[in-house]
Amino acid sequence: MAATNDDFFRILDALPDVERSEGDHYWSFSVQGKRFGYYWPRTQTVGLKQTMSEQRALVAERPDVFEIQFTAGGYGWVVVYLEGIDADELHELVFEAWRLSAPQKLLDELPDDVTPWSRRG
Repeated sequence: MAATNDDFFRILDALPDVERSEGDHYWSFSVQGKRFGYYWPRTQTVGLKQTMSEQRALVAERPDVFEIQFTAGGYGWVVVYLEGIDADELHELVFEAWRLSAPQKLLDELPDDVTPWSRRG
């Protein structure tokens, strides 16, 4: 089943210290001042920070679902078409984007029930 914008916001709500900023055509998301994601309601897409190797792998594996957004600061950002992935995969991608931006102290304090791997039985 395709992920929805409700799934995306539910995932964000489960992560600590997420800051939301609404622009004219998109929302942006940060953790303690470091950006990790975007959401465009008109296109039902999200942009997420990933490692460069993960960006390349996602786009190569499913170019109909993922596309290169940009690269910055040694990271590769990907556009994700929500209709092409399920909520579990979206959860993993959002968590990874958040983790790449979160300070180590926050990661050390993270409850086990927030991590994507703890959601699986």
